[in-house]
Amino acid sequence: MAARRSRDKAASSKSAAIARKSAWPAWPIHGAVERKALLEVLESGKWWNGSKCREFEEKFATFQGAKYGVVANSGSMALLAALLGMGIQAGDEVILPPYTFMASASAVVMANAIPVFADILPDTLCIDPDDVERKITPRTKIIMPVHLAGYVADMDRLSAIAKKYKLMILEDACHSWGSRWKRKGTGALGDCGAFSFQFSKNITSAEGGIVLTDDEKLADAIRARTNCGRTKNSAWYQHDVLGTNWRLTEFQAALLLAQLPRLEKQTLTRQSNAKILDKGLSKIPGIVMLKGDKRMTRRGYHLYCFRIDEAKLGMNRQLFLQLLRAEGVPASEGYALPLYQYGFFKSSRGMTPSLAPFVAQHVDYSRVSCPVCEQVCRDTVWLGQSILLAAPARMRQIVEAVVKVSKPTQWRETQGMGNRVKG
Repeated sequence: MAARRSRDKAASSKSAAIARKSAWPAWPIHGAVERKALLEVLESGKWWNGSKCREFEEKFATFQGAKYGVVANSGSMALLAALLGMGIQAGDEVILPPYTFMASASAVVMANAIPVFADILPDTLCIDPDDVERKITPRTKIIMPVHLAGYVADMDRLSAIAKKYKLMILEDACHSWGSRWKRKGTGALGDCGAFSFQFSKNITSAEGGIVLTDDEKLADAIRARTNCGRTKNSAWYQHDVLGTNWRLTEFQAALLLAQLPRLEKQTLTRQSNAKILDKGLSKIPGIVMLKGDKRMTRRGYHLYCFRIDEAKLGMNRQLFLQLLRAEGVPASEGYALPLYQYGFFKSSRGMTPSLAPFVAQHVDYSRVSCPVCEQVCRDTVWLGQSILLAAPARMRQIVEAVVKVSKPTQWRETQGMGNRVKG
């Protein structure tokens, strides 16, 4: 038995040493296909708002199972264009979760509407439908679920709520390329959905975005907002609605078209590797796993997330992450605060009446509290999507690293680590 323990310890040390020395997959992935696509656009002289953009709109919409796509120059602007196309008015309320990137809320504020925060579910980190229903008022216009880390929010329940109160649904799908709910892709589960192609995303053109929908009139309204207010079949210098230039370039569309054929295989690879992590991490005391939903028939992992129980581990998240990084695992804390606790919502400089009159005059975000989100911000650990493209053996090395740092005897005597045990 002693000999076996010695062999296991040696194997674990060897795996950790390999993990520290070996580089994780680089991101973004690019090669001859991207080079050829970019040169083709360069030499064509047709650099913007042309056939590449239209081709990508059609192909990405098909990939997600939607009828229409409208590209934009970022995911943030895709969200804002969607809100405007959906008819958001000054002072309307949009219900969204606070565990998300600031663009989810800033798009609402830039539309002169009011973000209303509903708490999240501890098992999926997505918006809690029960809290959504509690937050509905006569001013509520749109529900904005965020499909965080590729998890899909409970679209059955949210759709029922939207129907009951005659609301619209805008999916923030900026983490969910390839995710499916009952075999239908995100982005067209509600009225429309926005995606991001920013540098870190699972398919990227450095910046870029798209809105998907099954509603042709809504697609036309959103396109008008991204194309300087030009409506369908209007003359070039005819501007029927207030819009601006949020268009994507042909270079970006070319990059996305080059990457799209790889996305299916990459999605399946991330999903397969995540299963290895699920199996291994679920056995470790102090590691709290998220739970899937059988109605989510595929998850396009932008992040792999788990939570920690500090009491069982005997350490706080800061130390846990420090030790894990020392073992070569590039983990992070993710969103450290709910959106409503950032200066953007608390500072007089961040929310001035001239820029956001309805929010500044009507909402005191110091009174907002979403307890589940606040706890999740304290105890969740993120692994980025590119890590999940590594070989399966690397996933086992991650598990071994977590096992090692979770054992107090492995680190209590380590020098220079600062405060090791919480409390």
